[in-house]
Amino acid sequence: MSNEDVVALDKEVRRLKRIASEWAARMHDLVEERLPAAYTEIPAMSQFTFDACKAWADASARLAAAQQKGTAA
Repeated sequence: MSNEDVVALDKEVRRLKRIASEWAARMHDLVEERLPAAYTEIPAMSQFTFDACKAWADASARLAAAQQKGTAA
């Protein structure tokens, strides 16, 4: 993986972290401000939050592996 690829992946990880954080904030707002009335929103919001966090975690693992290969080379 080239240095440019690692830089692009790092940028993607930061973007995915921002998205995951936004979903976490939405989940927090639901819990703090709208429950119990908005309880029906929990399943969908939980899934979106989980998916966003998983995408970030997967990209972070790819970045860590690429960075480790770069230092080993």
